[in-house]
Amino acid sequence: MKRLDLIFGERELDPMLEILETAQVPGYTVMKHVTGRGPERVVSEDMEFTGLGANAHVIVFCEEELIDKLRENINSILGYYGGVAYVSEATPL
Repeated sequence: MKRLDLIFGERELDPMLEILETAQVPGYTVMKHVTGRGPERVVSEDMEFTGLGANAHVIVFCEEELIDKLRENINSILGYYGGVAYVSEATPL
């Protein structure tokens, strides 16, 4: 089993979830208003008041074949709007 972590601008959340739904992922977790420090080395506190610039973090657990099916569409959104995607091994307890 694989774990897919997606972090991207919150305004792209609906198109990203549509990609996941179309691929029929078994489920996902969405965390909104995610903040952190990236290459710009800045953590913005403005998003606490306005939501502008806020990120979303989506986590998906699925089989590797599904990741391969998602890859192109996810990369098209991330390539245009920005964000990151990481795939790692996931072992159930």
